[in-house]
Amino acid sequence: MVKMADKLTFGNTMADWQERINVARMREERAAKARKIMRKYEIPVFLAASPENVRYLTGLRGTPTPGTKYVLFFADHDSVMFEEPGWFHQMPDQAPWIKRWRIAHSWAGGAAGLEATREEANIFAAEIFQEVNDRGLTGEKLGLMGVDGFGKAALEKLGLHCMEAKPIILEARAIKTIDEISCEKMVAAIVEAAWYKIWEALRPGIRETDLTKIAADAVYEAGADDLPSNGFLSGPGTFERGFNKTGRIIQTGDLVYGALCTSIKYLGYGDCQYRTFITGRKPNDKEKDWYKKLLERINTIIDAIKPGDTTADAARHFAPASTWGYKDEAEVLSVEIGHGLGIGGGYDHPIINRQWSLKHPQVFEPGMVIAVESMEGERRVGGVRLEDMVVVTETGTEMIDFFPRDEILVAPL
Repeated sequence: MVKMADKLTFGNTMADWQERINVARMREERAAKARKIMRKYEIPVFLAASPENVRYLTGLRGTPTPGTKYVLFFADHDSVMFEEPGWFHQMPDQAPWIKRWRIAHSWAGGAAGLEATREEANIFAAEIFQEVNDRGLTGEKLGLMGVDGFGKAALEKLGLHCMEAKPIILEARAIKTIDEISCEKMVAAIVEAAWYKIWEALRPGIRETDLTKIAADAVYEAGADDLPSNGFLSGPGTFERGFNKTGRIIQTGDLVYGALCTSIKYLGYGDCQYRTFITGRKPNDKEKDWYKKLLERINTIIDAIKPGDTTADAARHFAPASTWGYKDEAEVLSVEIGHGLGIGGGYDHPIINRQWSLKHPQVFEPGMVIAVESMEGERRVGGVRLEDMVVVTETGTEMIDFFPRDEILVAPL
């Protein structure tokens, strides 16, 4: 039986009279986890350019312009932050925990043109080489995250031993600290505001795109850092999953589900939830049967997530792709899945699915935060979806999203 987690006792503002999310502690504990994993794999330095990993390692955020922000993160030395224009002059007194700052050199993802790109990549590589050489590490492994082919080629031309480090940092990110778990609980609470506003507003005549705006307004008012980029699907578009934001007009009797996933964040930590609604009537027997199967499947998978057990133990409860007449598990990769949640809103460890977990299981550990999602339905007729967020504890799992999920939610008229 699914167990609910304890709710947060605090809000998302600052207080001097109550311990809330301690951001300084969170930054320090994330950095300590990264250094521990670097020593495990004998990688003395990371070069991170992907925004989520820059934030994980440093606490800093910025614009998505390619290559304008990156960090050299050392296992045994202070980090060197290569900051983007504008931010380079603004940030040093705003982030005093970073001791060394340099201006970043970017080729804007190749938009500078081939020759300018190569030239700028060489400048970038020379500065990285200088910092690594100053610490006597040029003969050691350099772990890259989010560095493109031009940057990697320029680094290797100088003799640096580059390797892809994203799977390694994901291993470090898998176990969340108490503050990270509180961030995930906070973003789950924020998303509840959106579900309620959607349920309240859903009616014949409203468009799918109107629902996205309603959700965005709700999470912004509740304190989200970032707004939803996913949308809502309705009627014949609800199975299995595909294009959204069509502007389709919702009609009486339509099933509707929302994907409030990844892009809604609190302190950079993303949520992942689905809920299914129906407009202007109660669900019929076929729809109830779909949802009953869906709910039982999700509950069984969540019950199978126990510390010390593996993703294979949970993945066998997902329906095989052949259930819907598909030939390859890849056809349900991102719709029949459990996945770790964390900073940036993408997939963290572990992954639970039939495609990988049965052959390459990962061990569940206390502190993991996982979303589990599944589907049922009939193509061009309709479908239902559900996704829940859980935290792994010493004894099992606890659900951290509280909006009703035991049946298809009937929108009021």
